[in-house]
Amino acid sequence: MKKIILLLVVCLYANAHFLTFMSNQDVVEDQNKAKLLFDISFIHPFEQSGMTMEKPKLYLNSTKQELPLEQSKKFDHKAWKSQYVLKKPGVNQFFVQPQAYFEPAEEKFIVHVPKLIVAAFGLEDGWDEPLGLKYEIIPTIKPFALYAGNSFQGVVLHNGKPASNVEVEVELYNEFGLKAASEAHITQVVKTNANGEFSFTMNHKGWWGFAALIEEGELKHSDGKMYPIENGALIWVKAH
Repeated sequence: MKKIILLLVVCLYANAHFLTFMSNQDVVEDQNKAKLLFDISFIHPFEQSGMTMEKPKLYLNSTKQELPLEQSKKFDHKAWKSQYVLKKPGVNQFFVQPQAYFEPAEEKFIVHVPKLIVAAFGLEDGWDEPLGLKYEIIPTIKPFALYAGNSFQGVVLHNGKPASNVEVEVELYNEFGLKAASEAHITQVVKTNANGEFSFTMNHKGWWGFAALIEEGELKHSDGKMYPIENGALIWVKAH
């Protein structure tokens, strides 16, 4: 019986956790449609199931500009939302700093920092500029106005330097009711090369999450024990 229960737990948590960060737009051209609506949650994107997310912080371009958050619900779990009205041309880089989430099935803390890049009013320069995060994905292909069938490419940085041989998990936010061929098909995985680069072809329209995972450091749990931290450099892009 214990073996059966353990197998069920492993299957339940086999697929990736993603701190999901999406907007109603990735490119804004009309001043009358300049309001961005943000959806922030901690979920399994393909399976469309959620976990409780404690209040994070949402920033624009740097930690000097924090945006307000309002509690919401995603798949019957606590989630967050926000909005921002774009006022001038340029590329805007939004990112979320969460509280650490303890995953008992994996015996580790999860700290994922997702980034979302939105272009406004025709000015597109600067989409490949780093924010200076400890763990960060820098796109090497324009991360907005993408099509299904495009290959998304990026570089994983750790402390500002390219990180080689890092696993990058990839999932589609599956609001389309797609069925995976097997459990193994739900989360795609690629690895960075010696220069920290990776590439993945998005075969369907929708929001895609890319999570570069680096295990580093420890945090103390309420049980008094120290557990490792899974640090995630994330970026969300939309394929049209």
